[in-house]
Amino acid sequence: MACRTGCPTPGKHKTWGECARSANLKVAYCGIGGGDATEQKRWDAELDLYRAARRQGIQPDGTTKDKVMAAIESSNAAGAAYGRDFGAAPPAPEGVEAA
Repeated sequence: MACRTGCPTPGKHKTWGECARSANLKVAYCGIGGGDATEQKRWDAELDLYRAARRQGIQPDGTTKDKVMAAIESSNAAGAAYGRDFGAAPPAPEGVEAA
C-alpha cells in the first residue's frame, strides 16, 4: 500500500510521498525553534485591537493590549477620542508639585 490512509484515491499513487504531494500538504505553523501559533495569534489580536481603536479615532500610546484598552476606556469615560481630543498629562518635572 503506497497511499496515505486518508487518500481519496487509494492505489493511484506509486509512493506514499507522491500521495502526500498530490494532497498539497502544508505545515500549519513552524515558528523559530518550532512551537505553535499561540504567540503569533496573540500578537495579531493585539494589532487588530489597535486597528479597531484607530478606526474609532482613538490614538493609543502603543500597540500593546494594555495601552490600547487604557485608551479605549479613557475615551469611553470622557466621551471623546483619546490622543485626538485629549491625552494623558506628562509627568510633572521633579521639584514641581501638581496642582
